[in-house]
Amino acid sequence: MKKTLIFGSIAIALIAVLVWFGMKNKKNSIEFETETPFKTNIVKKTVATGKVVPLEEAEIKPKVSGIIEKIFVEEGAMVEVGDLLATIRVVPNVQSLNSAQGSVKNAQLRFDNAKTNYERIKGLYEKGVKSRSEFEAAELSFDSANQDLRNSQNNLQIIRKGSTSGMGKTANTSVVAEISGTILEIPVRKGNQVIESNTFNAGTTIAVIADMTKMIFEGKVDEAEVGKIKNGTVLEVSLGAIEKKKYPAKLNFIAPKGTEENGAVQFKIKGDVTLDDEFFVRAGYSANADIVLEKKDSVLSIKEALLQFDKKTDSAYVEVRTGDQTFEKKMVDLGISDGINVEILSGVSINDEIKIWNKTSKKKDDEEEDDN
Repeated sequence: MKKTLIFGSIAIALIAVLVWFGMKNKKNSIEFETETPFKTNIVKKTVATGKVVPLEEAEIKPKVSGIIEKIFVEEGAMVEVGDLLATIRVVPNVQSLNSAQGSVKNAQLRFDNAKTNYERIKGLYEKGVKSRSEFEAAELSFDSANQDLRNSQNNLQIIRKGSTSGMGKTANTSVVAEISGTILEIPVRKGNQVIESNTFNAGTTIAVIADMTKMIFEGKVDEAEVGKIKNGTVLEVSLGAIEKKKYPAKLNFIAPKGTEENGAVQFKIKGDVTLDDEFFVRAGYSANADIVLEKKDSVLSIKEALLQFDKKTDSAYVEVRTGDQTFEKKMVDLGISDGINVEILSGVSINDEIKIWNKTSKKKDDEEEDDN
């Protein structure tokens, strides 16, 4: 009898413990939180990386080869068309100099001979011995020899000094600004040797000048998105050097040919950037451009994080509440997405409670809530 009572007491105690644990687990059971669909504006964008550069930029090159004699400007200076940038001291080529000197001597001989002949015929013409046509022919020959002598002398002076006294402001030794703007770079220094631009040589750059009031964005977009943009598309340009500032821009160029980079085909794009007076935008700033690919206003949407995908069909679905912590799987058709919100074309309504499948909370009993 005593053993029966002991075993009965143990059984009752075990039952009580099991009931207590069951009630505790029930009170602390896990429940899923939910969210309802909403209407919002969705803008699908892509980002093009690149930089901002001046629309108009010119490299100023010398018209003669020689040595930089003096530089009159500094980087960052504003210049107008025709402003003097530098002067060049010509170092003549020995062969060219020798040839020019020989040409002057030959021209001088022809001139002296023509002058002597002209003066002789002129005297005879005045005495009536020579005809007028003979006198005019001698005069023409004299004038022609005189002009040839001047030309050869000027050519010799150009070879020696790079210019002649009659050239004035167009002297080849003077390097002047060809456009108005800001001097971005002066890659040469006084004493550097420079080469003129010709058919066989691009020439030495004396200065780089650009109009800093007209800037463009140059970047690249992937081939998967280039077909979704067109000239006139609005861009928002963010500069790495200027935080929390975006500049509006308009797309005006899409390259007809792409280039392969790291296995992906990229297409070059350009857009006119609208500047303001708040910040000075320097040439070469790194930049990102947000490009609007598609936009829809006030569409039924959910957070993209609520979506789940069937492993077999790769179709999207959500779980909709049907009761207390009971959910039903519903397939959904998706529209555009901005990476945070996604458009729902069909499958759920605005009043449905959708399970947040990766977020849970513990349900506490009323007594514990009262104690807290």
